[in-house]
Amino acid sequence: MCGISGKITYDGAKVTEDQIARMCRALDHRGPDDKGVYLNQISDPKGRPIHIGLGHTRLSIIDLSKAGHQPMCNEDGTVWIVFNGEIYNFKPKRADLKRKGHQFRSDSDTEVILHLYEEEGIGAARHLNGMFAFAIWDEKIPRLWLCRDRLGIKPLVYSWNGRKLVFASEIKSLLQLPEIGRQMNRQALELYLAFNYVPAPYTLFQDINKLEPGYSLVVEDGSIQLKRYWDLRGQTAASRIPAKDQFISYKNALQEALSEAVRSHMIADVPLGAFLSGGIDSSIVVAVMAKHAGQPIKTFSIGFTDDALYDETRYSREVAKMYQTDHHEFKISERDMLDVLPSVLASFDEPFADSSAIPTYLVSLYTRRHVKAALSGDGGDELFAGYRSYLGEFWHPWYMMIPKMIRRKIEKIIQGMPDSRDTRWMDYIRRAKKFLNAAGLDYPKRLLALKEVIPGHLRSMLFIDSQNGSQAKQSTIAQEWVNLLIDRHQNDRINTMLYTDLADSLPGDMLNKVDWMSMQHGLEVRVPFLDHRVVELAFEIPGDFKIKGFTTKYILKEAFRHVLPKSLMNRPKSGFELPLSRWLKTDLKFLIADYLSKKRIESQGIFDCNTIERIKKDFLQNRTDTAWMLWNLIVFEYWYDGYMKTRA
Repeated sequence: MCGISGKITYDGAKVTEDQIARMCRALDHRGPDDKGVYLNQISDPKGRPIHIGLGHTRLSIIDLSKAGHQPMCNEDGTVWIVFNGEIYNFKPKRADLKRKGHQFRSDSDTEVILHLYEEEGIGAARHLNGMFAFAIWDEKIPRLWLCRDRLGIKPLVYSWNGRKLVFASEIKSLLQLPEIGRQMNRQALELYLAFNYVPAPYTLFQDINKLEPGYSLVVEDGSIQLKRYWDLRGQTAASRIPAKDQFISYKNALQEALSEAVRSHMIADVPLGAFLSGGIDSSIVVAVMAKHAGQPIKTFSIGFTDDALYDETRYSREVAKMYQTDHHEFKISERDMLDVLPSVLASFDEPFADSSAIPTYLVSLYTRRHVKAALSGDGGDELFAGYRSYLGEFWHPWYMMIPKMIRRKIEKIIQGMPDSRDTRWMDYIRRAKKFLNAAGLDYPKRLLALKEVIPGHLRSMLFIDSQNGSQAKQSTIAQEWVNLLIDRHQNDRINTMLYTDLADSLPGDMLNKVDWMSMQHGLEVRVPFLDHRVVELAFEIPGDFKIKGFTTKYILKEAFRHVLPKSLMNRPKSGFELPLSRWLKTDLKFLIADYLSKKRIESQGIFDCNTIERIKKDFLQNRTDTAWMLWNLIVFEYWYDGYMKTRA
């Protein structure tokens, strides 16, 4: 894994080595093994000057020799590339290109992309199987091409002002250049408050965008063009197979596709391992890895010494024992997590309030001591309906058949019960309340209600109008965003819901978190569930095959039941949940006082002080658990101090 950066200008402004070097230094954590800069100045066919610079920091995974150095060029030095990621089908593509006469100077996957571009132009992206973000400069046209992988596993951000484009793996790299503005994007802030992260193409900076998954960006003749090269649009569930044969056919196809994805993801010239959480998805990955490996694979699990509720290590041990892996188990305490909290928050380029980033940071830290790359089970929940919200949507029509009078009694009882994430039963009540609050809404509004962290009415109360100091009008951007995602993939109710997460929260939250936290330690994380062939197959499978009764991920479990311990099949889902409610009343209570004080909020002029005071009071007086809303606001304020306040 690596860090990439670059700049191109059409207004005569020079691109200097110092500029690219500063951008690279901000990405040192992504690539500690090597660093390179390419600079050039040419004239376009009309005689106008073009200045170009590319930068790269390298984490060596494939071809560890100097031949893998980047920026890398073709034979005559007219086409250059900087690349972040892994291409899993590079060996067969390399063989095809050699038969066509291309000469290779390295054994790297990077050079395959370079020569594939010479053959296919920007159509090369559709031939790549992997996770990637890259930039290719073609001096002959002249053209700069940026491209991001289909699922958004690897990040790519850019800024374009009509005269110059700057790009990088991370926002902090762009901000090394003084011309990149820091004006805050109000719409992006509203989306953050709703979802805990900022979805692409938005960032919290008005002048910076994320390149969306499955998109490429071409800079040519002084203008840019964005183009989607891959999407699931038109992928219809159960479109290919007769109804009576569907389940068995899809189960067999799933076994084959995932087995091939895991096998291809195991290619590396460095020690390779796997995260083993004890859940279904990571356990399947380990089981399939063991089948393809010629020796015991290295597996890594994390457990919690202070909270048995979320400790899954006994399940991971069962899988490790079953496949005789070289198993490493790390036990962390609440103190460990609190100690690394400042480092975790400081690593974010924009506010990101998924607290599971903390244990992800620690498991990446410990894993990197043993291997340089690891496979994970991320993506399985979003493909096969693993979260409880999907189960709620599956049962929603049946719930609505209950007579309204009875439903009202049920709702009154549950709404009157205390809820919290700190115990499993109180968390069930919290989730039940979320389901009931959304149950009476239409499908798009119901999906938003299930996704949002701070509800819409509270978000509208939080903002103040900068013109007159009064509360701002209620915004509809979060609902518009969900509506857009729904419109992009019309399928059955479950698959459409899954698509909204695949296109949005998966790259914006889960993959973003893993990339940020693993790259802090120079660890590459691979996600075979998100091989695009597995993803395309998953969205052909009907939603009714993914949930059966109260069993989530039904077809996935049935497909791999024979390779997993029986104890894993019906165990409750856990994940990296943290006791935030308790922390914010004890060890982290000072964060509420420091970052959400009345004086601070009033002087800042972004949020309504009275609304925040009510959220704080509800929490501290145990009226309702608003811990995750408070955490969302605290993380924003921490980010604001680092990126906005000191520049005000």
